[in-house]
Amino acid sequence: MVTETAILDALRTITDPDLHRDIVSLGFVKQIKINGGAVSFIIELTTPACPVRERFRAQAEQAVRALPGVTSVDIEMTAQQRHAPSPSVALDNIGAVIAVSSCKGGVGKSTVAALLARALQRGGLAVGLLDADIHGPSIPTLFNTHHPEMLSIEDRVLPVEVDGLPTMSLGYFMGEKPAVMRGPMVSNYVMQLLSNTDWGPLDYLLIDLPPGTGDIQLTLTQRVSFDGAIIVTTPQALSLVDVARGILMFERLEVPVLGVVENMAFFTCDGCGKRHHPFGDSSGTLHDRFGLETLARLPILPNVHSAATRDAGADIPEFAELADRLHRAVGMRRGDHAGHPEISADETFITVRWPDGTESRVANRTLRLSCRCALCIDEMSGAPMLDPVTVAADIQPVEILPLGNYAVGIAWNDGHSSGIYSWDHIRRVANDSAAAKCGCGTVCRE
Repeated sequence: MVTETAILDALRTITDPDLHRDIVSLGFVKQIKINGGAVSFIIELTTPACPVRERFRAQAEQAVRALPGVTSVDIEMTAQQRHAPSPSVALDNIGAVIAVSSCKGGVGKSTVAALLARALQRGGLAVGLLDADIHGPSIPTLFNTHHPEMLSIEDRVLPVEVDGLPTMSLGYFMGEKPAVMRGPMVSNYVMQLLSNTDWGPLDYLLIDLPPGTGDIQLTLTQRVSFDGAIIVTTPQALSLVDVARGILMFERLEVPVLGVVENMAFFTCDGCGKRHHPFGDSSGTLHDRFGLETLARLPILPNVHSAATRDAGADIPEFAELADRLHRAVGMRRGDHAGHPEISADETFITVRWPDGTESRVANRTLRLSCRCALCIDEMSGAPMLDPVTVAADIQPVEILPLGNYAVGIAWNDGHSSGIYSWDHIRRVANDSAAAKCGCGTVCRE
C-alpha cells in the first residue's frame, strides 16, 4: 500500500540547485492525496518563473512512479504568493515586483531595465515595465512611443503595449514637456501611475527607479511590497561609492538587494577579438566588497538604443543570463529560511556568531583598517588609500546594519559610514588576525 511517508521519502531525493536542500524540507510538497494507486500532490515553487520547474516535475513523477503500488502520478506546479504588508498598493495579480535602481545617473539603468524586460518576455513570461523617473522618463524614447493613445476602463488606465510588453510612463501623458514639480507631487504622480494602471496578471513588474535615494524611492518602498532590487552600476570609483549608498538605502527600507548589474564593463575589439576593460577588470571585486552576486556583466554597446521590438537584445547573451539569474535570486530569497549571522560589538571587538554556532572575533580597529570601499582602496590599482595613522586605537562602531545574508554596514565614530563588509570578508579578517596573533601561521581561535 502506498503511504504518504514513502512518497515524501522518495521526493527527498530532489534537491533545489540554489538552496541546496531537498524539496520536502523546503516545504515545497503540499496536499498529498492517495486514492488506491493514484497519487496526486502539489509542488509549490518560490517563483512561477523557476528555471528548474519542469525538471522538478519530471524528477518527482519518476521518483513517485517507482514506488510499489503506484499506478499514476498527478502533479500540480504552483508558486508562492506575494505577501504584501499594509499599507501596500494592491498588486495581487503580479508574481514579483522588482526595482531596477542606480544611485548615479548615466550608467544605463533604463536601457538595462527595458532589455531585461524583453529577455523575460522572450522566456514566455508576462512582464510589465513602469517608468518611475518623472523628471527624466526614458521609456517613451527606448520604446519609440512618444504620443500613444491613452485608453482607460472606468477609473483605470490601460498600459501602453509595445510589441506585447505593457509599459507605463508619465512621458506618455506629457510628451516633450518637462515635469516641473516638487518632491511630494512627484511621489504622488508615481503612485498614481502604479496603482491606477490596469496591469492585469503579470509574472514580473519591473519598476525603473530614478537615480538617487530620494522621495520617490522612499515612497515606493514604503507602500509597495518589493520582492527585491537590482542595482545597476559601472566599474568606476564614483559609481561604486553610490552602490554602497543604494545597498544601505534598500536594506534600511527592508527591500532585499538581489544583486548588481555591471554595465559597460568591457568591449570586444573588432580587430583582435580580445576583450578590453576600459574602466578596469573588476571580476570578483563587487562580490568581495559587498557580498552581493554580480547578476550580469554587460558589454559596451553603442548601437543599443531601442527596445521597441520583442527581439531587442536577443543577440546579447548576457541579458538571457541576467533573466535566468534574476529568477534564481528571487527564488533563493523566498526560500532562504536559514539563520543569518548575528553581530555584536563592544569597545574593543566585533563578534559574529555564525549559524553553525561558531564565533569569529576581530578588533574594531583591525576591521576598520580592512575596509575596501572606494574611499579606502584605489579602484584601479587596489592600493590602500587609508592612512593607518588616521585611525584611532579606540575606534568603535556607532551603527551596525546587517544587510540580509550577504554583508553588514558599519558606521564608525570617525565619521566613516560607507563601509560594507561581506560576511566572508569579516570571517577572513578575523581568521587572519587570529593566526597573526598566535604566530603559528594557521587559523586559530582566540
